Amino acid sequence: MDNDPRPEAGEQDVTANPTADQAKPRRAAEDAPAEEGVVIEETAPERAAADEAAGSNAELASAQKALRERTEDLQRLQAEYVNYKRRVDRDRDVARNAGVESVVLDLLPVLDDLRIAREHEEMTGGFKLLVEELEKVTVKYGVESFGEKGEPFDPQIHDALMQAPMPGVSEPTVLDVMQLGYKFRGRVLRAARVAVGMPADDAPEAPAKGAKAEAEEPAAE
Repeated sequence: MDNDPRPEAGEQDVTANPTADQAKPRRAAEDAPAEEGVVIEETAPERAAADEAAGSNAELASAQKALRERTEDLQRLQAEYVNYKRRVDRDRDVARNAGVESVVLDLLPVLDDLRIAREHEEMTGGFKLLVEELEKVTVKYGVESFGEKGEPFDPQIHDALMQAPMPGVSEPTVLDVMQLGYKFRGRVLRAARVAVGMPADDAPEAPAKGAKAEAEEPAAE
């Protein structure tokens, strides 16, 4: 009969007896999970390497941060040391200058006497050499004298003991020096004591005798 479901001779029942070609995709499908498992095993070392690299980066960042902190601490300590050294040097200079200034102040009367002796030509021989050496030492330590005739009068460095009219000058001028002034490293230790010559127009005029008599008459009444 034409409706017989059995296959004819020479034909194979594909459904009942699958061939090797039909079974191959099935085996491939069954082997697929195993292949996926192999892929996971191959990426595990890469993941471990990535984790190790991340840990190394974190350690490097921590080390760099610690280095920056130590560097800042070192710079701060260095700045503090430099400031401390400057203060020590400044205090040392101040103390040294104060000591030299104290000695110079005690020597000023001696220097005045030596100046008077020089003006009277009383320094000869070994005494003259001794005075010259003393003056060199004072100059070495920053001591200098000032005050000369004819220089402009400066109230900051001159002490006017007297004044008198002086023809031919247009400003107050040192007329005579009674005592030299001294400076120590630019600071005035003692002002020069001088007589000041004033311009004739600025000098006070003495009152006339007649004017003085007229001024006394109302007082007599």
